[in-house]
Amino acid sequence: MSRPRVRFVLVRPRIAENVGAAARALANFGLDDWVLVSPDAGDPRAARRLAVHAGHLLEGVRVASSLDEAVADCALVIGTTSRRVRGRHPLLPEEAARAAAEVAPGGRTALVFGGERDGLAASELARCDALSAVPTDARQPSLNLAQAVGIYAHAVRGAAAGAARDGEPRAAGARATDTELRGVEEALRRALREGGFLAGPERHAVRDLAATLRRARLSRREARLWNAALRRLARGV
Repeated sequence: MSRPRVRFVLVRPRIAENVGAAARALANFGLDDWVLVSPDAGDPRAARRLAVHAGHLLEGVRVASSLDEAVADCALVIGTTSRRVRGRHPLLPEEAARAAAEVAPGGRTALVFGGERDGLAASELARCDALSAVPTDARQPSLNLAQAVGIYAHAVRGAAAGAARDGEPRAAGARATDTELRGVEEALRRALREGGFLAGPERHAVRDLAATLRRARLSRREARLWNAALRRLARGV
């Protein structure tokens, strides 16, 4: 079985023990692509105590200054949350893992987890392509960060094993990365602004229109074509 092309992104983790336990959970399922965004997790010795047989993951973890930086090369970004977000139906962990397995031949998926205090901010959830939630009891909806990582790591491993059994699909071309899709979104914004569609506050218009392109899972070539066409339209208005 090939290694799943999934990156676990922990945003603003504050408790060292959770970081260590998350490393152990990833190691349990043979996963090693993870990034900490603006961590403030205190004493690294506490993390090492919980990272049983996963010290190599703590030593090799990448640290990013922003979510954008952490997911820049990813084709699909899935944010995890226990909140209800109007108009967005959350995927189950198994569904999120299957989506990652489908994207894998052409690109990497980021699974994004918020910090222990308040999770992902509304702006961070809005920039994710999809959301996912663990179906917990309503009386205790929030999970410990490391527990959540373990649940998704198990789901990712299972989906990858299922894809291997079924025969992994051939890549139809490299998927557009998050950075490239954000470039298309900016070109769309400029074209709509220059064309007079955005005469006032933007609100959610550009985000909602760009979301349709993200759902189309554009290839890198298609993203370049969209970008070039929108920029030409903006210049020609």
